[in-house]
Amino acid sequence: MGAIEVDTPGGGKTKAMMERDDLAATDAPVSDCPLPGPATDTVTPALLESADRISRSWTSRHAGRLRPGSEEHKREVCRMFRETFNPYRPSVLSWPKLSPEERHRLASLPIWDIAVHTEGRARLRFAAYARSIADEEMREAIMLNAWEENRHKEVLSKLVEAYGIELAPEPVYDAPRNVQWAYLFTGYSECIDSFFAFGLFKLAHQSGFFPQELVETFEPVMQEECRHILLFANWLAWHRANLPWWRRLLFEFRVAAVWMAIVRDRIGMARGLEAKGSAPHDNSNFTVKGASALSPVEFGARDLMQLCLQENDRRFAGYDARLLRPTTIPTLIRLALFVSKRWARKRVGRQLQPAD
Repeated sequence: MGAIEVDTPGGGKTKAMMERDDLAATDAPVSDCPLPGPATDTVTPALLESADRISRSWTSRHAGRLRPGSEEHKREVCRMFRETFNPYRPSVLSWPKLSPEERHRLASLPIWDIAVHTEGRARLRFAAYARSIADEEMREAIMLNAWEENRHKEVLSKLVEAYGIELAPEPVYDAPRNVQWAYLFTGYSECIDSFFAFGLFKLAHQSGFFPQELVETFEPVMQEECRHILLFANWLAWHRANLPWWRRLLFEFRVAAVWMAIVRDRIGMARGLEAKGSAPHDNSNFTVKGASALSPVEFGARDLMQLCLQENDRRFAGYDARLLRPTTIPTLIRLALFVSKRWARKRVGRQLQPAD
């Protein structure tokens, strides 16, 4: 990554933070949007390296357990998200020059429309939900999450502009009618997509599909997704723990309904891939398309699942172990690996049995 102008986070609700809250719900570019704290000059390589390191590693100063739902848990989760903020600016990212072959491979990925649209919707949905939260600390953390989603959208827009990748016209991003449903749907979708994206990103790097310089430029966005789903997992536990039993029951029904909606969405995307043309633009993820594009790389399904698990664990390893991690997808993948391994052993055993 080249030299990047930054703003450094500071304490308190500054005028810049309030302006950021307003900007999180707009389509304004974030390159020149103010952030918490005093602006600094263009960073040196040492400062850039320090910011990247801080964004990947954080330990709470709180002694003892961080019980989900407690004031201490909520405070430290929000502090983690604030203190691990990476102040890179999309407008001055240094996009490496690609060879015609590398540029063609990048442009051939059928994910760019969906990726840009996904980030645009996520920004709007997160900002809308943040405004509905009474707790000031959690509201500010999720609003910063929305701001970062908008920054992801600009990073992707700068990438496709730099390499001449044509995008379909952006749709109008409508404000969600049910803000909690939209936040849950988008949050769980990000948990799914990020888990597989971590592995696919590593695979693309290992295979040479992405050149090293491009991987390094895009890396902060990948790690930022890790922070986002870490915040979501801990918000979820905090929110659940503070609901009375009858509202908790209703909330669990809503979560189950969200998972059903996500499954329907993924099935619809898979069917769209079978048809000619692109899948509908109203998709919440691009994992399936990305996997399809990388499938020519000789890498078995079990190897890919193992790589996704390894990368998922690696990216979370730097954060305080007392903070909760998303568990649904990693647990399902581990179960799938266990079952496939047992099934493979039985199949080999049957093949080795002597014929009568």
